[in-house]
Amino acid sequence: MSDDIRITVLIDDKASRPGLKAGHGLSLWIEHREKRILFDTGQSGIVVENAKKLGVDLADTDAVVISHGHYDHTGGLSAVLDIATKAKIYLHPAAIVTKFSQKASTTKSIGMSVSAKKAIQGRNVIWTVTPAQLFPEMAVTGQVPRKNTFEDAGGPFFLDKNRQKADELLDDQSLFIESAKGLIVILGCAHSGVVNILNYATKLTGQNNIYGIIGGMHLLNAKDARISNTIDAFRSYDAQKIAPLHCTGQNALDEIKKTFPDRFLSLETGSKICF
Repeated sequence: MSDDIRITVLIDDKASRPGLKAGHGLSLWIEHREKRILFDTGQSGIVVENAKKLGVDLADTDAVVISHGHYDHTGGLSAVLDIATKAKIYLHPAAIVTKFSQKASTTKSIGMSVSAKKAIQGRNVIWTVTPAQLFPEMAVTGQVPRKNTFEDAGGPFFLDKNRQKADELLDDQSLFIESAKGLIVILGCAHSGVVNILNYATKLTGQNNIYGIIGGMHLLNAKDARISNTIDAFRSYDAQKIAPLHCTGQNALDEIKKTFPDRFLSLETGSKICF
């Protein structure tokens, strides 16, 4: 197993330095051995601009992984695929269905854009209802079983504008890498629940040691008990590097940092980390 894992944050809600554009969303550039993986694409073509400024050549992309079908993770897909012509695309079939969210009495469309859906037509798409191997030591979870009682999708999400059918966000998936130090688990928004994801990744690999956790954790609206249970899971798995991004929420972020001051990593757009 190789420890040569490098991750660059192309898009996050905050930027680490002037000249880079932040935006609500997530996109991570992952380098593992000779492979290059783009995990999510943010909400616009800003991902392409930031990639150029950070010295990332998207033409080298071997695989694009879409964590779920929300606009802030798929909005840059069309722009990316114009450049990443050889990339395979990994996503769940439910990622391309219509999606809505509710804020107060307002319903907002939050699914993949028409241009993003058109961009994947005729491309090499791997539909990940079940786990799928990308490369040696690297795979996506596919649909994650929801086993515990304290995690939910993280908000009022629907499949129809009239809010009659709840969206369980079954398309939510994560990526994991088996390293010599333990699993590296990469989250989009963790709508399946962070703990559900960690438990499933360890079940799939038979490896109970989780070395690193990076990505959005969607604990924005989480109650204290859920945050506490999540932290307990990090402690149980003895995670050594924890990097909450994007939709984690300030309250959860503060609690994680307080609990794991030496293991907490503060990352933003432009940040780079090696595992």
